[in-house]
Amino acid sequence: MHAHHAPIYRRLRCAALLCTALCLACAAHADVYAFVAEDGSTHYSDSPTDPRFQLLLRVAEPADAAPMASAPATGTRGPQAYVNEVAEAAQSSQLEPALLHAVIAVESNYNARAISPKGARGLMQLMPATARAYGVSDPFNAAQNIQAGAQHLRMLLDRFANNKALALAAYNAGAGAVLAHGGQVPPYAETRNYVPAVLQRYRENLALMAKAQ
Repeated sequence: MHAHHAPIYRRLRCAALLCTALCLACAAHADVYAFVAEDGSTHYSDSPTDPRFQLLLRVAEPADAAPMASAPATGTRGPQAYVNEVAEAAQSSQLEPALLHAVIAVESNYNARAISPKGARGLMQLMPATARAYGVSDPFNAAQNIQAGAQHLRMLLDRFANNKALALAAYNAGAGAVLAHGGQVPPYAETRNYVPAVLQRYRENLALMAKAQ
């Protein structure tokens, strides 16, 4: 972490801890977003409209009890159907196609119509606020969904010094959850299962691509 970013991260972490305490006290069911303006002021919202907002704290059912996304199998087409979309998103976001394919496989099993119990939608399971932040008009549109998911993952990788495990944990549980747990993978069963599942699929994808060359 660069030194000049440290005050921002400390402020966001303190805010995350405060939000956690408030949520435990009142059991509110609304995600919390935040960004730090150029003048140093911190802005919070549960319905962000400004693309600078980032997920600070995800508040919903306990993560260890939340099922993964599900939807009718009619939306499932397999990885080959989205090779071009993934390649374009990977190039524009400077990500590895193998990593994007791994996230899609675990998030939705390539079901473009997938909807999770929490409301995440499409191939990369975008929450509505995240979709809006990245200009997505149709979360079930494969190209839009993958582009937005790739941009979001790129942002998280940048935030967590290119640490894939932490970026994936933040993709699943929210950056605020990672910050609130001392920059570690949060102790949620879903997240603890999700991170190694994506990394394993990523390694398998790399191996397959190496064999194909």
